[in-house]
Amino acid sequence: MKTTAADIMTTQFTTLFPETPVPEAIRLFREAFEQEGRRLFGMIVVDKDRRLTGMLSMYDILLYLQPKHIHVWGAMEDLEIAEVIDAAGKRIKSIQVGDIMTPDVVTIGPDANLMMVLNVMISKHVRRLPVVEDQRIIGIVYISDLFNHFLERISD
Repeated sequence: MKTTAADIMTTQFTTLFPETPVPEAIRLFREAFEQEGRRLFGMIVVDKDRRLTGMLSMYDILLYLQPKHIHVWGAMEDLEIAEVIDAAGKRIKSIQVGDIMTPDVVTIGPDANLMMVLNVMISKHVRRLPVVEDQRIIGIVYISDLFNHFLERISD
């Protein structure tokens, strides 16, 4: 019976480096979708020794694209939205993953039991948990894999 993070983690995953340009990271998001057959909403960022340095999520990218003062713009009916989007697209071309990634990432060990994994994901509002052993990334648990595992167990 599968009861630990190591039992359900994915060991094949795309990683990024802090120096990776964000447009390259976006390309890798698309490639990973084609290779893995699932939409990825975040990727692990590692250093040259494969130690975790952060996570880049679609939220991080969207947060960067969002205009700084959007909260005071109101309905934005007087703005050319296409121009705002184009300007954001131009700005992001010079940004590196390390500039916008989330550096403080919640992790688990390979022996963490699945109820602990579930608790961490729910309480920390995370969809993916890097599995770390000896300061190295050895896998990742996606919330969809955890959910599907529980569904299989419940329906047996």
